[in-house]
Order: sequence, then structure tokens, then C-alpha cells
Amino acid sequence: MLTKRIIACLDVHAGRVVKGVQFVDLVDAGDPATQAARHAREGADEIVLLDITATHEERSTLLDTVRRTAQELFVPFCVGGGIRSARDAEQVFDAGADKVSINSAALADPMLIDAIGRSFGAQAVVVAIDARRDPQAPDPVRDAQVFVSGGRKPAGRRVVEWAREAEQRGAGEILLTSMDADGTRSGFDCELTAAVSESVSIPVIASGGAGTVAHFVDVFARGSADAALAASIFHFGVSSARSLKEELAQAGIPVRLPC
Repeated sequence: MLTKRIIACLDVHAGRVVKGVQFVDLVDAGDPATQAARHAREGADEIVLLDITATHEERSTLLDTVRRTAQELFVPFCVGGGIRSARDAEQVFDAGADKVSINSAALADPMLIDAIGRSFGAQAVVVAIDARRDPQAPDPVRDAQVFVSGGRKPAGRRVVEWAREAEQRGAGEILLTSMDADGTRSGFDCELTAAVSESVSIPVIASGGAGTVAHFVDVFARGSADAALAASIFHFGVSSARSLKEELAQAGIPVRLPC
């Protein structure tokens, strides 16, 4: 089994880290640069910063926030929110990001995946998918729907088919967030994660629902995730990346332990 990555996520609103439940009821969780530096020191393999209202507010990514955060980091840094063109991606890379995460804009114009991949390489393109199960469908998991605009609008696409297209267009990774599980700390949606992981050959990052070590073990084993992302448990002191990794190693999950 390949080494599994633990990723700390910073959802940013108005220049501050926030966290909610199922994309609403946001609570302040601190300064992005400060939080990112702490999570990296404590052993996070990567940091993801998502400017969660950029698309809804029809504005560009907060580049000053990206620059301040990048200056504090020595681990890979991915930024999403408000990236609508290869030029937008270039500005985010110039501000210090190693990867960009694209979501709503890629669904509006799938050629954006091709364009960023051609310019910066597949390893720099993460396609984020905000997913919600469809309880009315014959197969709620395989028929799970994609949402855009920070989870506000259905995109009219099924999650699995969109993940496949993203890979075909040159995405290097899929960041899959279960809107149903987001912020609940009740566990990742392993069935949905497995459905996507089994449909693509690129890495899948599981997001939404992290609360205990057992949840991470489950999503790596049963969900076939290559990486798992968490926010609440790191921001609010439930666990650190270091202690999480130590417990995962004891459970037989291959992780890179911090020095």
C-alpha cells in the first residue's frame, strides 16, 4: 500500500479561516497563515486553502492571503476559489501555490482543466467535487450529484462521470467533498469515495466528516482514498496531524511520520 497523505484544509472567508457544518453556520477558526504554519509544523503532508466565497461573490482569489500563507509553508500548498482561467491560475502560482483546485469554473468550462494542465502540468491541477447523495435515485451513491457555487447550486452532473471526465482532460487529482458529511465529524462517505476511486486512476482526496482516527482508517481501507483531508479536528484542537499519523501507523496505515 502506498503512503497515505494527511491534508489540512483552510476554508477562508473574508481573509479568515472558518468552519461550518454542511457548508453553513460558519465559525471563525483563526488566521490562515498562522493556522497553515501550525498544521505544517505538526506534520500535515499538504495544506489546502479554499477561498470559499470567491465564486459566489464573482471575484478573484485573495492573493494577499495566498502570499502570506505560502511564506509560512515548507509543504505542498494547494489553493482554490475564484480561479476561472489559466491566467488566474498563473497569478495564484506566482503568489506561492504549488497546485490549484478548480470546481465551479471547470464545470462551466471543462476546457479550463485542459488549459491549466497544458500550461503547468497535471500534477498542478486538482479538480474539486462537492458531492451530495441523491436519496431519490435507484443508486444514491452512483447517482450522487455535483454541486457548485460553494455547494449552493446543483450542476446537473453525476459525481462519478464528472470525475472520469476530469481525469481524461488532464486533472492530476480529485478532491471529493461529501456535503452530507461535511463538518459532522461522523465519518467520511466511504461508499462514495470508493465509487470515485474505483472509477479513476488518479489520486482521490477524501473530504468531509473526519472526526476520529477510525474514520481515517476506514476511508483509506474501505474508501480506497489516496489522501484524506480534515479541518475541524485540526483547527479546534481535537487532534494534530502528528498524533493522527502516529495512531494511523499503529493501525497499519502507511504514513510519513514527522521528524
